[in-house]
Amino acid sequence: MSSTKARLGILVGGGPAPGIDSAISACAIEAINSGLEVIGIYDGFAHLIDGDTSYTTPLAISNVSRIHAQGGSILRTSRANPTRSAEDLEQCVRTLAELGVSYLVTIGGDDTALAASEVEKAARGAVRIVHIPKTIDNDLPLPGDMPTFGYETARHVGTQLVLNLMEDARTGNRWFIVSVMGRNAGHMALGIGKAAGATVTVIPEEFSGKRIKLDDVCILLEGAILKQRVMGREDGLAIVAEGIAEKLDPEELETLPGVELRRDPHGNLRLEEIPLATVLRRRVQERFAQRGDAISLVDVTLGYELRCAPPIPFDIDYTRTLGFGAVRFLLSESSNDRLGPGGLVCLENGHMRLMPFEELRDAATGGTRIRLVDMESQRYEVARRYMIRTEPRDLLDPEMLAALASAAKITPDELRDMFAALV
Repeated sequence: MSSTKARLGILVGGGPAPGIDSAISACAIEAINSGLEVIGIYDGFAHLIDGDTSYTTPLAISNVSRIHAQGGSILRTSRANPTRSAEDLEQCVRTLAELGVSYLVTIGGDDTALAASEVEKAARGAVRIVHIPKTIDNDLPLPGDMPTFGYETARHVGTQLVLNLMEDARTGNRWFIVSVMGRNAGHMALGIGKAAGATVTVIPEEFSGKRIKLDDVCILLEGAILKQRVMGREDGLAIVAEGIAEKLDPEELETLPGVELRRDPHGNLRLEEIPLATVLRRRVQERFAQRGDAISLVDVTLGYELRCAPPIPFDIDYTRTLGFGAVRFLLSESSNDRLGPGGLVCLENGHMRLMPFEELRDAATGGTRIRLVDMESQRYEVARRYMIRTEPRDLLDPEMLAALASAAKITPDELRDMFAALV
């Protein structure tokens, strides 16, 4: 592919998120208007690693100008990891050179950001890369608590679905346990739970230890169910972040029916293959059954429904700014003989900023820093205040203790022992 114009490539890594096509559109239009030739690279880094230059497509204003309001990705996406070996990394750089790409925009989450950083290093100045932060998990360390694009749309869609389930719970006088995407952080689960007014939301940040037992989670769910009973209702909805599965003891997980532990090319546990909501529903029902108490529970997993939704105006607006900014930063600070270093494009106090890749690194792990839910923040405090949970103070109140014990069909002493970990 020869051309007298400098060439910019665009690729998408990781899972889908609402707003990808809007970011692609903004990048392509600004790059073309700036005199660059633009190509889209299909399936993330997958074909670059294989040395295959055929999985590309020219991007023109005519074929990207009206894609900003649609979900999904016209370039598709993959989790292919060019950093798995030095050979893969060097092949990726060689393929970019063969394609004539001197500028690259990567769109993705923490793993794609890390890959982009390593590819740029390996290119030794031949390719400048700017990364656009994309993940519905909202776990990249952006300044000013800005969300990653796709999060707000996914939260919006998820909230509507949870509101429907809550109405079903009320109508059928039953409980729902809903697992929501979020590998390391509970932002999505908490955001949906707070907006929908879910009965209780459980996120991994609540557990300070590295490993927890399944019953540690079940006791929180059971406490919410019992307290709701004391308040006169047999229905409710609990949201659990899927990242809870990362905290569970793998040996315990592997003994559970229907659970298979596998990892993706970046070494992450494939959480989508762990039916967390089903596992929790079964165990909670078992715990109630041991006391001769039948409870109506339904498990639901929310995830794939959220990732390719059409972006809401916030994410369209946001991605158009990020896409424009990515190109402007790629074209700035460059010289004829060597390109300057790239980084992650973000907004800080309403102004575009290029965050150096090294600023994203976790010094301890070498990977991308992860933004967790701040358990001391007012955001979490307010969310917690509106949840229904059995709290330590409930066990110290004789009247509430007796009421909870009656709802659980056990004695107050037995209930206190059951929830001893809370105290």
